[in-house]
Amino acid sequence: MIEHTSRTAEIRKIAKAGDGGAERLLTELLRDLFKIEARNVVINHDQYSLNSLNGFFETQDGNFFFKFHQEEGEEAMSGEYYRADILARAGLPVDQPLLMSVLPGEQILVYRRRTDPRFSDVLRELDLKDDAAKRANAVAAERRLSEAVLKVYLETLHPVSADEVAAEPIHRLFYERLIDPSAGSYPGGRLSSFYVGKEFAFPGLTLDWETLSKCRFSVNGIEYQDSIGALFDAAHERLNPSLLADAGGVTAHGDAHNANVWYEEQNGEANLSFFDPAFAGENIPTLLAEIKTTFHNILAHPLWLYEPAMAAERNKASAVLEGDLLRVTTDFELSPVRRALLDVKAEMLWRPLLSELKARGMLPADWRRVIRLGLFLCPTLVMNLRAGATNHNPVSSLIGFSIAVAAGSEPVVGEDTVSRFLAQIDPDRD
Repeated sequence: MIEHTSRTAEIRKIAKAGDGGAERLLTELLRDLFKIEARNVVINHDQYSLNSLNGFFETQDGNFFFKFHQEEGEEAMSGEYYRADILARAGLPVDQPLLMSVLPGEQILVYRRRTDPRFSDVLRELDLKDDAAKRANAVAAERRLSEAVLKVYLETLHPVSADEVAAEPIHRLFYERLIDPSAGSYPGGRLSSFYVGKEFAFPGLTLDWETLSKCRFSVNGIEYQDSIGALFDAAHERLNPSLLADAGGVTAHGDAHNANVWYEEQNGEANLSFFDPAFAGENIPTLLAEIKTTFHNILAHPLWLYEPAMAAERNKASAVLEGDLLRVTTDFELSPVRRALLDVKAEMLWRPLLSELKARGMLPADWRRVIRLGLFLCPTLVMNLRAGATNHNPVSSLIGFSIAVAAGSEPVVGEDTVSRFLAQIDPDRD
């Protein structure tokens, strides 16, 4: 077996540490891969680059934008990155890269530089200061994109085999973050390195993993059925790629969080287009296709996941441990634009997709559970939620785990944002 070192991982590590030299290494990588002489290389340090790196450079032919996604242990994982043509062939609005490398450890995309903002930046402004007219434009753009995506899902929905599903790279975002990538042992991967055996500092309360993993949560009076540990165990069991062929497969981007979406406004109307299709595929399990967009574009905002320091300034959160029940009180809530986007996602995409699955006899009885477990893994394994492990603090950490549990577990009694959303998309709804 050929051993590969990851040059992109090294560049990302150096850039994150701020030690200097990352720009020089990027220049060398671009020269080696594409035979181009890059100058004025600039690395962006934005809040959305949790597992990726992006920036700009110039050549004698103009100005360019680069981006790469880097997953730890990627050389030992299944699938391949960056099948960019898949989305274009399916008819989805996607910005095609000018240059692309799919070599292990050297996977990178180069685009012509654009002046359009990312949709994530547009929505952040609305989170911080709502504007009814701008919100209406943003929501209308999301509606048009959802219509386009749904059309592709319905046209490409087809039965898939377990082997076809297992070959898709999207599992790197879910199942493969729960296990050791080479041995396949559980718990492993990010779950083990982030949480197992660690301590968790919340406002006025510190818990070890053994205690926290067995805690059920009560958030603002809503008590949830499952503990964090039980949700991870259930995700390891149910989101195993070998079990995800039951709802068929579709052609999808797979990781279309809004930092991977351009926002182009002309004549008062905005349109959206994808880029960075690192996890695109033609046999993506149907129930996973929209999980990342649903969580990261809506439930991850405002602020708590990507800008935890600001979240701690704007929000309050506290917890009291009563036996195995962690009682959390917080003033966090979705902003008006995120609530509107959730409604669009429910009505324009999720409900008609589930209705089609039901009509074809392809809707699993436990579809709610699959969706919830996918949503649960989004915040817990995209980055380390422990206070002090990265840039999270006790307040943002507590908010994050609370939202994760509320996404993953059914309430014992009552309803919340996610349970109302699941009721909204239920194809059996009157």
